[in-house]
Amino acid sequence: MSLETKEGDKPKSGGTGRYLLALIPLIVFACIALAVGKVMYDQEVHGTDISAIPSALIGTKAPALALARLEGSNLPALTDDAIRGKLTLVNVFASWCLPCREEHPVLKDLAKDGRLNIVAINYKDTSENALRFLGELGNPYSAIGIDPNGTAAIDWGVYGIPESYLVAPDGTILYKQVGPFTPTSLKEGLYPAIEKALRKFAS
Repeated sequence: MSLETKEGDKPKSGGTGRYLLALIPLIVFACIALAVGKVMYDQEVHGTDISAIPSALIGTKAPALALARLEGSNLPALTDDAIRGKLTLVNVFASWCLPCREEHPVLKDLAKDGRLNIVAINYKDTSENALRFLGELGNPYSAIGIDPNGTAAIDWGVYGIPESYLVAPDGTILYKQVGPFTPTSLKEGLYPAIEKALRKFAS
């Protein structure tokens, strides 16, 4: 009888642990909500472009390029030689990407500036579809490399396409654009980066 009483008086184990475990999803949700709220606040109050996601690669040497050419495009493969010594915009696109289609006229306009070399990484696409995409919308690229498995995109730290990287003539990544270019990102991001690079690397 005494033994039964002592065992019954023991506090139930794990009650506090279960309570804390139940709080974890609420804490995670609160952190996410705060982060999203800050982004929305910055966008509304400060005019922050949420597509301008920082990249750890900015200020570092661009990853090596050794991608096979897009067969049927009559363009060279995307290798280090295709960008060496040139101010280059490396654009990551795919035919199945709707924002890529929306962005394409902007790239065609940028390609008219002879000071800027534009090349492409064709991401997880088929050659047939990529060629059809370029046939319909035009080709702003001086070289295209295919990345059917997304390996090169991983090296470049791609979040989602389209993405573009401004690479200096010495191979340093100067600027990164996540998502399609917008009037804001062109005016406040890419154009100033191009002008700064042209002044710095003018011969």
